[in-house]
Amino acid sequence: MKLSSFRYLVGQGFDNVWKNRVMAFASFCVLLVSLLLVGISVLFYVNINAIIGGIEDKNEVIVYLLDGTEQARISEIGDQLCMMDNVANVTYYPREEAFIDLKAKMSDQAEVFESLGDDNPLPDAYRIRVTDISKMDETLKATESIADVEYVRSPDSFVELLTETRRVVTIVASAIIIALLIVSMVIISNTTRASVYSRRREISIMQSVGATKGFIRFPFFIEGMINGFMAGAFATLLTWFAYDSLVSLFSRFDILSTIGLGNVIPFNEIYVIVTLAYVVTGALIGAIGSVASTSVHLKYRAANM
Repeated sequence: MKLSSFRYLVGQGFDNVWKNRVMAFASFCVLLVSLLLVGISVLFYVNINAIIGGIEDKNEVIVYLLDGTEQARISEIGDQLCMMDNVANVTYYPREEAFIDLKAKMSDQAEVFESLGDDNPLPDAYRIRVTDISKMDETLKATESIADVEYVRSPDSFVELLTETRRVVTIVASAIIIALLIVSMVIISNTTRASVYSRRREISIMQSVGATKGFIRFPFFIEGMINGFMAGAFATLLTWFAYDSLVSLFSRFDILSTIGLGNVIPFNEIYVIVTLAYVVTGALIGAIGSVASTSVHLKYRAANM
């Protein structure tokens, strides 16, 4: 294709957006709503995963050591725990500190501690956090097998609840996103088909004067890409405004911390990815949908000539 022809066809694509602004606006609205539905669903899923991950980070396992374990051996156990694959963090929890914390928690039981005198019945321990709670059982077994470890305390029911919650959220969110994608594609396809059909006379004239199929399709390709690009850009702005407004509202009343949603991802950390996803996806869907609908119309007309 010559450069002059390319410029002409691109110009025609831009001109067609204005000339057929009613259908172009309809395509823009459909693309915008479709992108917002899918985009918001994906952001919701990503944030739910981040929240669950934040709760996982607070999940703690306590490794109690045998009473009388020497300090050198305690350090060795700490090194062994640090070298384990699924351990994210290891913190030494000496018996003195544990006894002080216990007194603070049971301040209403002062007489019990008075009866103990200077005796400290608590053992030395380590606090560890696991990287992946789905591998908690393996990590616990490996920890319990270490010499001089008396026993390990872990929130088994809590871990099971988190694992099941993540599994259910993943299945439900994936089903919703796939369903929205299918519905969006069907709606977009019907809209672009209606747009092309409304200009069937224009296409017929172009064919009558000898225009090739590629020559006819290219302006529609540019037009669809422009509509998709604009829908993606506008979807980004709407998502950004709604996302930040919602997070700011929750933060103002300290709702996020109260209900444990402190790990919501700030939009300024993901805006580049979101913008690219919206704009690129919108442009591609708009362009491909327009070309596909034009091709179907050309084939139908050729078959009935």
